[in-house]
Amino acid sequence: MKEEVEKVLEEIRPNLQRDGGDVELIDYADGVAKLKLKGACHGCPGAQMTLQFGIERMLREKVPGFKAVEAV
Repeated sequence: MKEEVEKVLEEIRPNLQRDGGDVELIDYADGVAKLKLKGACHGCPGAQMTLQFGIERMLREKVPGFKAVEAV
């Protein structure tokens, strides 16, 4: 499953990098992905929205058994 999460993040990554940011998968267990936002995304006021309405939404659609995203 971790590989499937990483594949989805690879799809999302160019959009984040375009704005000077990035995302790193720290861990995936029990349907929860622990992600670290990097670059311009780290500390951005819109970071929580990016996690919930962008990354989490895509992961729910594409990874069976996915439950949630946690920022680390």
